[in-house]
Amino acid sequence: MCHARGVKTRRVTFDNGRGEQLAARLDLPLRDRPRAYAVFAHCFTCSKNLTAAVHVSRTLVEHGWAVLRFDFTGLGDSEGEFADTHFSSNVEDLIGACQWLGEHHAPPQLLVGHSLGGAAVLRAAASVPSVAAVATLGAPARPDHVLALIDDHIETVEREGEASVNLAGRRFTIKRSFLEDLRAHEMQAAIGELRRALLVLHAPGDTVVGVDNAADIFTAAKHPKSFVSLDGADHLLTRPADARFAANVIAAWAQRFLPASDDATSISDDVTAWGPQRAFTTELTVGEHSVIADEPREMGGEDRGPSPYGLLLGSLGACTVMTLRMYADRKGWPLDQAVCHLRHAKVHAADCEACGEHDDPKAKVDRIDRRIELRGELDATQRARLLEIADRCPVHRTLSEGNIAIVTEPAPG
Repeated sequence: MCHARGVKTRRVTFDNGRGEQLAARLDLPLRDRPRAYAVFAHCFTCSKNLTAAVHVSRTLVEHGWAVLRFDFTGLGDSEGEFADTHFSSNVEDLIGACQWLGEHHAPPQLLVGHSLGGAAVLRAAASVPSVAAVATLGAPARPDHVLALIDDHIETVEREGEASVNLAGRRFTIKRSFLEDLRAHEMQAAIGELRRALLVLHAPGDTVVGVDNAADIFTAAKHPKSFVSLDGADHLLTRPADARFAANVIAAWAQRFLPASDDATSISDDVTAWGPQRAFTTELTVGEHSVIADEPREMGGEDRGPSPYGLLLGSLGACTVMTLRMYADRKGWPLDQAVCHLRHAKVHAADCEACGEHDDPKAKVDRIDRRIELRGELDATQRARLLEIADRCPVHRTLSEGNIAIVTEPAPG
């Protein structure tokens, strides 16, 4: 693990689904827990260590994200032969990266793709339910755009089945199956059915992938969608300032489409906790969703997910902001966003106001401190009413008013 500018980087590997290990770097905030997770897909024949990939990833981390950047099969430090890959395998690699992230940390909510990696994230997003937003950097509207890079060799590949091609000073073997796969992907329908927020970033002076590709992607996509011009940048974002600018824009934009707190489960969800096979790390299945729970390292855990109390606070926080949203919408009030900050502690009964009567003032009771931010052009009366409504959220009432009966019985078999 290495540290740089408040970023800690872990070397990880994951299986691409075809028995080959792909090399990756997981960039994390040095001190705080990530607010959300993202996956970065690099450009054609590039690697996770490209200057742009590193600067985009680390800048996102400065905004509180954790970012997984990896080498596609046959590139960088990953196993496999590049000659045996194609665009479809890149999409499979990307989906595998998202699955690994969900299994070991948390499912990604943002996909960022550079150049052909941008086309890959547009194609892969539909297969990753957790993704709420997709950002592309200099992406082609069609994968077969990269054929222009090997135009002088296409006839040889078609005739002989493969050819050795020089790309950016390195030799790669291109096979006929690679060409056929690129041509088989019709992206317009996939972009139109993305059903995720989309941010298209492109340099008007891009000489590798023309800016008309950005126009085609933007036109095919449905709202919410945005376009940002990377004026003065080149295709590879070789100037660190350009890469950092792009990442700053992505971070500010993506925040609008991501929840401010962990998703909570409704009381009707079927929840299963799979006992730890190592330390305290526990997998939870909540309906069709997967969540990792763990304990902090100081408690003997590996800190791979929220603690049980963290999940409890997340449920209360999510229920609170959902309740406020429903009430404000019903009233037609201008609530832009509700943000709920929570903390749990054991306090002495004698020090706890509004905790009820206690026979022993030296006893400790559970206390949850909840601080609510109401963002929007609300007047004082509306704000006061919303704070009252917060106490009516179902999880709050369950915790503070309900008589909860927990019935334990052995499972059959």
